[in-house]
Amino acid sequence: MSQDDSQNGEGGEGGEGGEGDEKRRRRRSGPVTKGGDARAAKQFHTRVKTARGRKYSSKLWLERQLNDPYVARARQDGYRSRAAYKLIELDDKFGLIKPGMRIADLGAAPGGWTQVALKRGASHVAGVDLLEIDRIHGATLLVLDFTEEGADAVLKDALGGPADLVISDLAPWTTGHKATDHLRIVALVELAAHFALDVLKPGGGFVAKVFQGGATDELLDILKSRFAKVRHYKPPASRTESAETFLIATGFRG
Repeated sequence: MSQDDSQNGEGGEGGEGGEGDEKRRRRRSGPVTKGGDARAAKQFHTRVKTARGRKYSSKLWLERQLNDPYVARARQDGYRSRAAYKLIELDDKFGLIKPGMRIADLGAAPGGWTQVALKRGASHVAGVDLLEIDRIHGATLLVLDFTEEGADAVLKDALGGPADLVISDLAPWTTGHKATDHLRIVALVELAAHFALDVLKPGGGFVAKVFQGGATDELLDILKSRFAKVRHYKPPASRTESAETFLIATGFRG
């Protein structure tokens, strides 16, 4: 999951901009809808002073977090990340999560999507991420590099049967080199999609974070041939300046 969306610990909402925080911020994330009186918003905007050892980019990130309404809501509602509201908004629009579902959560850290899936009725969630995830009752959470050979089999075992829904918030560590980053983004989307095609039961669904140019025409053609509907949607919780959007495929044909 993109670490820019997380609140505490590995998500680093209150970090001092050290090397770990800087690296996590290089994961891509997504918008905040703007509303209300602009002058009032400016009046109550929290500014962060530059501190010794804090990079300017760290200052801007921390300032954005402190003024993000979704971050505040996540604290209030007990979700581990603001990204939880992306899945909530996707589910509200497309009716993805049903009671009793078995769900695979790719890129699950820090656990916000897993929390939403369970709260909305999933009977079991198996999640995987490179980062360790604090325990969530009702979920099996694995610390695993999903790009490694055999990782898909480990996750399938943790699911305990065919999945009703595969959700992916996978995002690569970026290098700053556009061509390299693009290839990494495409590879993760394809990996998640092929896992979904392998584990979903008929009628199941697939949701994946993609970025501009993150899903090839070839992959989209495959998905359109295997699912009843394939759409793209950018939920309000996805930051406006982010290039992310979400691919939603429903009605798996098997």
